[in-house]
Amino acid sequence: MSRRGWVLFALMSVLWGIPYLMIKVAVEAGISVPMVVFARTALGAVLLLPPAFWGGRGRGTPAALRRHWRTILVFATLEIIGPWALLSDAERHLSSSMTGLLIAAVPIVGVVLARAAATWNGRRRDGSGRDEAGAEVERLGAGRWAGLLLGLAGVAVLAWPHLGGNARSIGEIMLVVLGYSIAPTILARRLGDVPSLPLTAACLTLAALIYVGPAAATWPEAVPDGTVLAALAGLGVVCTALAFVIFFELIREVGTSRAMVFTYINPAVAVLAGVLFLDEPLTGGIVGAFVLILGGCVLATSRRAQDPPGGTGRPDEPGPDVPADTLGRGTPAIQ
Repeated sequence: MSRRGWVLFALMSVLWGIPYLMIKVAVEAGISVPMVVFARTALGAVLLLPPAFWGGRGRGTPAALRRHWRTILVFATLEIIGPWALLSDAERHLSSSMTGLLIAAVPIVGVVLARAAATWNGRRRDGSGRDEAGAEVERLGAGRWAGLLLGLAGVAVLAWPHLGGNARSIGEIMLVVLGYSIAPTILARRLGDVPSLPLTAACLTLAALIYVGPAAATWPEAVPDGTVLAALAGLGVVCTALAFVIFFELIREVGTSRAMVFTYINPAVAVLAGVLFLDEPLTGGIVGAFVLILGGCVLATSRRAQDPPGGTGRPDEPGPDVPADTLGRGTPAIQ
């Protein structure tokens, strides 16, 4: 990987690891959930709309957006509209580091859903489904099954002590994980002909329009202090608009498969940021859960020996030769 690739990789590892910290700062200061989501989506939309459609780059894109508006609505709901509100609400009770670690389970759930979908499709094609469905399940292999179990064990270690008083927040994060796991499949199978940057700008704009009313109804009575304003601005400008631009550049530089590796580093950044800036505890349980979840993600999403070098063997994951401007985000989570 080139020096430029490493720089972009390092930036993405940080930019999608620190949103949990900024969300925590905002909600702890009493900023409402709709206001947090609106600020982030509105700022991101304002900054991404011009480059998405300026200079003729978006020629033909409006027609593609209109053609797929129903699918885009579903995708935006699963990727932004629902998850960002659930995340913000959950962080009123959970630490930012714990939230980041729980979200790290997305690749594991994604593998489970992909295998379940493959099994279902095999049964539909085969009638009895025993041969094709069985073959799809067997493709996981012992290593991937071990990864799934390790990752689930990590989630259990992290969530179990909080099931008494914070069960709702844990449930909200699990819904976010589910949405983040389903959305990339919709993106790859239904929105492949929509350029990534205009699609992202459209989804952010849609989310901002949905939250503008609730945000206005819960507008802070007094202007928040500088730290809170910086957190809201950071969410929209740095962690959303700038992060997307860097993300697409990273895909162009190193390819999709290698670009996705930074998602394994985001949880570590989330934990480190919470410990350093919010004095959140770094317990043995958190460290153990991190090791289990990260190890599980690596094993569960590892490429089989017979997989082609351009991808991971899953039909919904493009290889590094796919042009970046035809891709959506493809990552487990817009943090």
